[in-house]
Amino acid sequence: MRRAAFAVAAGAMAVSLAACGSAKESGGGSSKSASPKKGDAIKVGLLLPENQTARYEKFDRPLIEKKVKELTNGKGQIVYANAKQDASLQNQQVDTMVTNKVDVLIVDAVDAAAIKNSVQKAKDAGIPVVAYDRLAQGPIDAYTSFDNETVGKTQGEALLKALGSKAKSGKIVMMNGSSTDPNAAQFKKGAHEVLDGKVNVGKEYDTKEWKPENANSNMEGAISALGKKNIVGVYSANDGMAGGIITALKQAGIKVPVTGQDAELAGVQRIVTGDQYMSVYKPYAPEAAAAAEMAVDLAQGKSLDSVAKDKVDSPTTKQVPSVLVPVTALTKDNIKDTVIKDGVYTLADICTPQYKAACEKIGLK
Repeated sequence: MRRAAFAVAAGAMAVSLAACGSAKESGGGSSKSASPKKGDAIKVGLLLPENQTARYEKFDRPLIEKKVKELTNGKGQIVYANAKQDASLQNQQVDTMVTNKVDVLIVDAVDAAAIKNSVQKAKDAGIPVVAYDRLAQGPIDAYTSFDNETVGKTQGEALLKALGSKAKSGKIVMMNGSSTDPNAAQFKKGAHEVLDGKVNVGKEYDTKEWKPENANSNMEGAISALGKKNIVGVYSANDGMAGGIITALKQAGIKVPVTGQDAELAGVQRIVTGDQYMSVYKPYAPEAAAAAEMAVDLAQGKSLDSVAKDKVDSPTTKQVPSVLVPVTALTKDNIKDTVIKDGVYTLADICTPQYKAACEKIGLK
């Protein structure tokens, strides 16, 4: 993380968040020591939000499953469900897991507010809940994600760098994420903190369900409203939407800097070709490991003090024990030092025959 100009200082995050209060004030109370209630033969309910974004099935699920097995000497069992972007279905999935008496839940909420009652049901049944990646409402016991405002700031700073002296020569389009995702609001807030006053925002959208096709449609509308000669850049909150945006831009004959997030393979390849300027690389392994460790500790009645060094407030629960993972701005200049070095992708994954010439052009070989 130290290599990138926009890397987040994890220590600084811990210091600033620790100022929110002490462990004794925790709303969930999960950071207090307790005698172990369970051995290694625990059932961990894992609920992920959707399967359109490549990361969940490719990274999050296998990483969490592997870490739970490692921490429980192979005896821990993962009970898995994917909500496919349906908040009502996810609530049903939580209720089913509560009925089936899992020992702990790891929940990446489709809709952070809509999950609240199901989290309460789990709590009432004595099942602790780890909010994963998105800060779910309700009496959650722990949380792990990335510093989401910093993600937005990282995207905004990269876009300003790409625009240079052209920052105010035209208008940018802001393509934020879903209004039901609290992370999207934090990304947007961080980006605005960096961009406001330095660029002219011509059009701004909250993109329904984060879907690339919705971003594509929004971008077509923005081009029609603003005129293709007046658009100088696009803030896209993630890589999937960036793909839809870039398709619309290409069809209109526009080439401008576009941001992204998640370091999806297609996004990295667009960075290689120059179609996308940057992505935010979020290392999923430490996030998944933190979720698994907190879940196992909670199921076994152990303290989280050695794992969760931060505290975060949700709209409903104060001082939630948390682990926040640093992020990095990914550009063509540090692909080798980030996603390749960390084993997310190999050179062969990225530089397929279609991208071989572009890879060689930027020294990726």
